[in-house]
Amino acid sequence: MEVVKSVKRNVLLNPGPATTTDTVKYAQVVPDICPREKEFVAIMDEIRRELVKVVHGDPKKHTAVLFAGSGTVVQDVLVNSLVPENKKILVVNNGSYSARMVEIAQYYHIPCVDLKFPSTGRPDLKAVSQALDRDRDIAVVATTHHETGTGVLNPVREIGKMAHDHGCVFIADTISTYGLLPIDLEKENIDFCMSSAQKGLAAMTGVSWTVGRIDEIIKSKAYPTRSYYCNLFMQYDFFERVGEMHFTPPVQTIYALHQAIREYWQEGEMPRYERLNQCWEAVHKGIQEIGLKSVIDKTIQSKLVVTIKAPQDGKFDFFKLHDYCYERGFTIYPGKMFGLETFRLCNLGVITRKDIEDFFVVAKEAFRKMGYSIPIT
Repeated sequence: MEVVKSVKRNVLLNPGPATTTDTVKYAQVVPDICPREKEFVAIMDEIRRELVKVVHGDPKKHTAVLFAGSGTVVQDVLVNSLVPENKKILVVNNGSYSARMVEIAQYYHIPCVDLKFPSTGRPDLKAVSQALDRDRDIAVVATTHHETGTGVLNPVREIGKMAHDHGCVFIADTISTYGLLPIDLEKENIDFCMSSAQKGLAAMTGVSWTVGRIDEIIKSKAYPTRSYYCNLFMQYDFFERVGEMHFTPPVQTIYALHQAIREYWQEGEMPRYERLNQCWEAVHKGIQEIGLKSVIDKTIQSKLVVTIKAPQDGKFDFFKLHDYCYERGFTIYPGKMFGLETFRLCNLGVITRKDIEDFFVVAKEAFRKMGYSIPIT
């Protein structure tokens, strides 16, 4: 991919969109093409096959179904499409993004068991098992693999096994782990995972997908039709018959995703994971040097998001910190924990340990300008 001119590089430490390469950016600059042409259909077909490979799916059992939109679109698709009539969905809810699946179910008037847990920890597996034992009308279990609002990594393998032991389909929201953490659908007991292009694959916002079981998609044809656009079987069926999205795809975004997948394989699954692990360690080193602490126990963190407790002394101003860093090429993100002032540092994109170290040079300057001595005591 030819890069005509380098694009100013910003280091995005927010939970998506992620920092991208220039080659992914320039992949969008292509001759105008109708998405119904065979050339474009061939690209879509290749992308679908590659997306299954990323999570070690079996092409005889699994398929990828793409939709135009962000990750919330594919959350909507799976929740509204996979629950049979007169059955329920159980959402294992320990954060903002699992709570969103509860909201989706409620908006569609799908019976939902909202099993809530504190956002600062993992779900109680015994409580999950008991909920499934109590209610035999539950047909689908859903949770997040990674609660991006806090950085908690959930035990999806164990939850998935419980779901299967009770005859349920298991949905894992892997939007912020797909292409970042090693995922094997069979080993993790996941029937349907999901993601969007601007997250782990470090492409552009505008396309999302699920990778899931073909047999369950076909079964869903007989379930209540709750949405026209966000209908899993309709989109799958159109891909299988025609090779295209049912409606107009985001053409240039698809080209960027195609290039990002190439770059994923060039780097490799485990080298990417190791690079991001080094970034995560550098984040912890940096906050320790400043005198700050993470909110979530390090042993249950995803190694992708760190939620940091802000100083509670009245001097701290997140927007001053954000703006100072933003003006110098670094983007940070506010926390998502009610009742506690926090901010988040995320390492989802094409960033390195040096990027994190360079960020903390700037962050320390910002804290000093707010009147702090480093380390903060």
